Amino acid sequence: MKAAVITFPGSNCDRDLAVALGQAGARVEKVWHKDDSLPAGTDLVAVPGGFSFGDYLRCGAIAAQSPIARALRDHAARGGYVLGICNGFQVLTELRLLPGALMRNAGLTFICREVGLQVATADSAFTAGYAKGEAIRLPVAHHDGNYQLDPEGLARLRDQDRIALRYAPGVNGSVDDIAGVLSENRRVLGMMPHPERACETVHGNTDGARLFASLAAGLVAA
Repeated sequence: MKAAVITFPGSNCDRDLAVALGQAGARVEKVWHKDDSLPAGTDLVAVPGGFSFGDYLRCGAIAAQSPIARALRDHAARGGYVLGICNGFQVLTELRLLPGALMRNAGLTFICREVGLQVATADSAFTAGYAKGEAIRLPVAHHDGNYQLDPEGLARLRDQDRIALRYAPGVNGSVDDIAGVLSENRRVLGMMPHPERACETVHGNTDGARLFASLAAGLVAA
């Protein structure tokens, strides 16, 4: 599996994400936001967390207008895999690769701690390493992680089994406690929790490592 990790001004999880992917067996290349193409042979584009462009206008809004954004959108349109974490999830909603929007947390405070999650579906390359309904724990660090979607869109996510992860109740106000969602073809995942921060024993938790291992195994098999 060849992965491209995009870096924007204000990204602060790009190195962590590259390390996590590399430990899972991926060949990783870093891509700058001013590049207008992805490395040849890219299987996965990974959009990291942070505060791209200082979160001005809306979180992810300026990043979605960067030169690399067209290549990212084209990659997804060809059926390529895309993973957006935290600010990366916000970028993917701004690009309309995923439905909904990430709003200010219901408590109007920045949340930075480990939270409980439920794996809502194991039917994706990202979550196949978990069991449906499994309880895991991952860190979050966000001010605008409150996922909102209209009732019709929420019904589609439920009907199509596209909710990837749910928070334990009451984390940030997200509708249906949604922490991560999949695209219609199940090849794009946006999630607010940080699996790359739970990949090694020194992190105190390795629940995130299975996401990257599952993804690497699935893409190699494909």
